[in-house]
Amino acid sequence: MPALEPGKLRNVAVVGHRGTGKTSLVEALLFQAGELNRLGTVDAGSTVGDWDDDEQKRRMSISLALTHLDWHGRKLNLIDVPGDPSFQGEARCSLRVVEGAVFVLSGVMGVEVGTTRVWKRAEELGLSRVLFINMLDRERADFFRSLAQLQSQLSERCVAVQLPIGSEHELTGIVDVLHMCAYSSPEGGKEPEPGPIPAEIADLVQEYREKLLDEVVQTDEALMERYLDGQELDLEEVAHALKDAVTRGLVFPVGCGIATKNLGTHALLDLIVEGIPSPAKMGSITHIEGAETAAFVFKTIADPFAGRINLFRVLQGFVRPDQTLVDARTHAKERMGSLLFQQGKEHIAAEEFGPGDIGAVAKLKEVQTGDLLLDREVATDVPEIGFPEPVMSFAVTPRIKGEEEKVAGAIRRLAEEDPTLRLRRDQQTGEEILSGMSQMHVEVALERAKRRFGVDVELHQPRVPYLETIRKESRSHARYKKQTGGRGQFGDCTIVLEPIEGNVGYEFVDKIVGGVIPQSFRPAVDKGIQEAMHHGELAGAPVQGIRVLLVDGSYHTVDSSEMAFKIAGSMAFKEAYSKAEPVLLEPIMELEVTVPDEAVGAVNGDLNSRRGRLHGMEPAAGMTTINAEVPMSEVLTYAQSLTSLTGGRGDYSMHFLRYEEVPAHVAQKVIEVTKRERETAGAH
Repeated sequence: MPALEPGKLRNVAVVGHRGTGKTSLVEALLFQAGELNRLGTVDAGSTVGDWDDDEQKRRMSISLALTHLDWHGRKLNLIDVPGDPSFQGEARCSLRVVEGAVFVLSGVMGVEVGTTRVWKRAEELGLSRVLFINMLDRERADFFRSLAQLQSQLSERCVAVQLPIGSEHELTGIVDVLHMCAYSSPEGGKEPEPGPIPAEIADLVQEYREKLLDEVVQTDEALMERYLDGQELDLEEVAHALKDAVTRGLVFPVGCGIATKNLGTHALLDLIVEGIPSPAKMGSITHIEGAETAAFVFKTIADPFAGRINLFRVLQGFVRPDQTLVDARTHAKERMGSLLFQQGKEHIAAEEFGPGDIGAVAKLKEVQTGDLLLDREVATDVPEIGFPEPVMSFAVTPRIKGEEEKVAGAIRRLAEEDPTLRLRRDQQTGEEILSGMSQMHVEVALERAKRRFGVDVELHQPRVPYLETIRKESRSHARYKKQTGGRGQFGDCTIVLEPIEGNVGYEFVDKIVGGVIPQSFRPAVDKGIQEAMHHGELAGAPVQGIRVLLVDGSYHTVDSSEMAFKIAGSMAFKEAYSKAEPVLLEPIMELEVTVPDEAVGAVNGDLNSRRGRLHGMEPAAGMTTINAEVPMSEVLTYAQSLTSLTGGRGDYSMHFLRYEEVPAHVAQKVIEVTKRERETAGAH
């Protein structure tokens, strides 16, 4: 099939909090459009979106799923986006390549933290937004309560375009407020023909139609004048004004239904086609000077059999099989292989992809998430996805000794697929540290590594990278003298230690006068001191924030050597260090925690118990952002506590700020633990 005109495309991310039925809704939309002949379910693991083993096991989306359908001559590229905050990197990828988003809410839970987080991101990107209140047949589901939350927590311009008929288990259909007609709940097939509005809710429907009109006419001055003059507005011009308002992000229409029963999907598809702008209308077809073709890679899938599969959005021009494109990051040429439409795990061959479209290609050599592919090398800015920083880290070790490289290689391939995973080696502790968005995020990654690449890994809580420094100046003299027959060893030096303000860095100052130590031996003293600083005497942590002055010494014309002065330097440092009031330093993290207003007191109390220092709070739409500084040792397992304190509605990010002195009572515990570990290691 040849490429479609950009005006006939709709690129849409289906987003929301975990458990709101996004995957079921995408399944129902595909079924409604005739792409499927039956409705799969998440519980049975039979949906198009959740096809991965991990997703079926956990009954939740972990990776984005790209699907497509045709509706009234328009191609809709739908991206089913995971709602759990552990996989928010997938949302960042998805929102970067669409013009609009469908926000799915549970009619029971209403607005949740995942909804709020993605809403802010969509707002930053200027995306058009449509909302769908799902699961209205559940106990305690309430459309009107959820609508009120949307208006108070997201935007006053969230306006109902559909209303439920009945509630909970007695919900029998929905009303289209714009077209003033009703749809009853379908019986196993597609959505039925529209019918009359039940008399018992006619007044309520009229009330909400007036609210819809009030919101729409405010976006069109000519329409507002006629409306205020009492003139009748015909359906076509109201529908056109609503479409324009949604496209411009001035109104956010709210629909409703039950995805698992295919109720409300027909109206939602119409809303997407009419309200979400095409790439042509949005002006998101990019023009890169000097290039005819440009494609942005927004997702890499590491498949052990097919190799890399890259999902891309065409920014300009056409992408075709066997075409050679240049990676703007690596400057390497890549030959495009077979192009693919993705329908979940199914791959369908494609002839070409045109401007604005989304597709897939397999077996590119070095292309990664975030890369820009061009038909020729030109200087240009690469679009930024803006992945969040990982917040939780674990030490990883292979269960089978000798597989360290194999494990690292497998994790690196998974990190290509998910850039919010980071693997690094801690130079201080020697541990391999795997960081992610949560414990579940890291565990899922390691389960995939085992299944795809055959590596089995153990997780451990990482060591806190403590440092040591000194409080005061001290002086020490050391002489290394060894005579074992023949040539001996002799090194003699006197040093002064001084603390450096800020406890950062190391300086070696040569203050020797008169050649009491020859120039050739002085660097050896420095080297010996630096090696001794690798393991401080308190907790075996590296020493920093020290200035060393080499002030005196002596040498032997025959027996002195670099090795002797290196040993003398190490001995002098250890003695001077013990007299300089050494102290332990710990890393301090800057923490930003977003929680529901009602949980602020409990969260602040918990942060205080973790030796945290609160710096401010910013309330906004039912949620409060708390800024604090907390020692790293106190937040290694913070995610679980925050989930417990906020009922899963809390979210946080953190990054390293600085090192500070550990309070004496805490330092003593760390030193005692280190001493026991050394004794245990010595016994073995």
